[in-house]
Amino acid sequence: MPVSSEDVNKISKLAKLKFSEDEKKKLQNDMSRIIDYMDKINELDLSNVEPLENINETENVFRDDKKKETISREEALKNAPSKTDIFFKVPKVIKK
Repeated sequence: MPVSSEDVNKISKLAKLKFSEDEKKKLQNDMSRIIDYMDKINELDLSNVEPLENINETENVFRDDKKKETISREEALKNAPSKTDIFFKVPKVIKK
């Protein structure tokens, strides 16, 4: 299934990425090859194959929570480059 240039434009817009025309053509080719490969995989008969939940036989190892002493708010804010009364002040990073 070939990927169109409109598909690449739409995906790059959703991902908020900008590409040159050469990069878009390469991405279009790469995406088409990936989808073709996935189509080949979908042709396999996997009806008798058990699903793989974990490649390793390990399980989560939990530790007991231990209460420790923490630093005070004043101590945490002492060396902050910018702060309000009780919060760290950081630059805005989201435009919308």
